Amino acid sequence: MAPLAEPAIKAVKDGRIRFIPDRFSKIYLNWMENIQDWCISRQLWWGHRIPAYYCADCGEITVAENDVTVCPKCGGTHLTQEEDVLDTWFSSALWPFSTLGWPESTDDLRTFFPTSTLVTAYDIITFWVSKMIFMSLENTDEIPFPDVFIHGLVRDELGRKMSKSLGNGIDPLQVIDEYGADALRYALATGNAPGNDMRFSQEKMEAARNFINKVWNASRFVRMNLTIEKVVLPPVERLTVEDKWILSSFNTLAKEVRENIDSYELGVALQKITDFIWDCFCDWYIELTKARLFSTGTQENEDAQNVLAYVLGESMKLLHPFLPFITEEIWQALPHEGESIMIADYPAFRDDLCFASDEDAMRKIIAVIRAIRNRRTEMNVPPSKKATVYIVSSNKEVFNDSISHFFTRLASASEVVYTDAYQSDDAVSIVTDSATALIPLGELIDFEKELARLNGEKTRLENEIARLGKKLSNEGFVSKAPAQVVEGERNKLNAYKDELEGTLAAIAKLTK
Repeated sequence: MAPLAEPAIKAVKDGRIRFIPDRFSKIYLNWMENIQDWCISRQLWWGHRIPAYYCADCGEITVAENDVTVCPKCGGTHLTQEEDVLDTWFSSALWPFSTLGWPESTDDLRTFFPTSTLVTAYDIITFWVSKMIFMSLENTDEIPFPDVFIHGLVRDELGRKMSKSLGNGIDPLQVIDEYGADALRYALATGNAPGNDMRFSQEKMEAARNFINKVWNASRFVRMNLTIEKVVLPPVERLTVEDKWILSSFNTLAKEVRENIDSYELGVALQKITDFIWDCFCDWYIELTKARLFSTGTQENEDAQNVLAYVLGESMKLLHPFLPFITEEIWQALPHEGESIMIADYPAFRDDLCFASDEDAMRKIIAVIRAIRNRRTEMNVPPSKKATVYIVSSNKEVFNDSISHFFTRLASASEVVYTDAYQSDDAVSIVTDSATALIPLGELIDFEKELARLNGEKTRLENEIARLGKKLSNEGFVSKAPAQVVEGERNKLNAYKDELEGTLAAIAKLTK
């Protein structure tokens, strides 16, 4: 092994072959630098039979590329082939080049060898990776691949290695039957860091299915509202601030995802794509464009369709390596050029779709809308309850009458007033980094109904506190009941007291 290992060690040390993450090169080098001779024979039913032939007449052993029928030493014809087979890793070490026609100089060998990337787990670096490297160097004078991308092992939800003895293995075919192949791929790629083990769980599969359903439902909505036959982005002067925001955000995403994939950060790339599709595209952009989509027969409607179809189609291309089946199905249903999404160009950064200032402006607007919606939810104010929204901001370029329709549509505003100052003791104040939104409390809450509700809650809590207080003052209950039951009742009593304190404070504030 020593003469075979030497060039294989050099190939990694001089950088011709790199491990991702780099820490796994230490395992490889430690093995190769301390290599022992390798017994290549195995007693297995299947494998490449060792090409050694024994002459029964003179005892000669002949090793040859072709079957030997006559002993080259004595001319005898009583020969038998060795029954042992080559070690599995000896055979699989030939994979990078033997599958392409080696030792013949075939078109496949010239085109595809050396290959580009080996993807494998860390537990077979010494068994397989090392052997492919020295076999390729020995037989072809070429490295088999420049990159070795190491992934971790898939473990169960408790972090244990899957094994027959533990009975914790997962049948992927059963998972695919229940959730689909795309969902399984998504779950295995989510949160995946190079070289690190990952845990498989039912929760991950459900989250994957939920995301795929979100993508499918969004695509259905878009397709239902498309009348265009070809996607043509509108000229810049016709793009709205929300159009520029989504196009510029996607443009940035395409650049970052390419960088992440080139760096083998697949989990990071998938998370960015997920966040963009779920949050930016589905939850915000589709909602922001509905008014234009419903005003059929207008230029604004056609422009919205084109931007929607462009972003959805390009997003499917970004997502395709992770979810190949659903993305192909959606892409084929959209206006497109080409036979298949699989051979379409992967999205790349475009200088003409970079609208940094508009992207920043829309982020500020969304932050204010999101803050208003969160505060209304905290106060249990239904979306149907409209209220005046006062916006105080020094950024007049962003916060002005041109964006009021966002607040009336998405923040339940009955009216939007832009002002330099607004002072009121009975207004809800919502602060973001770029603006402050204020809503008169009287427009959000029916004081009499809310006061009645709070007084009813106060009575309920006082009754519960009295009941538990009486129960816990009973020596018979405290001495006979299990300790954990008594402790549980004490915790309930303390919780009710805390709730009552908060309710009394709310009543005092409302009364004031």
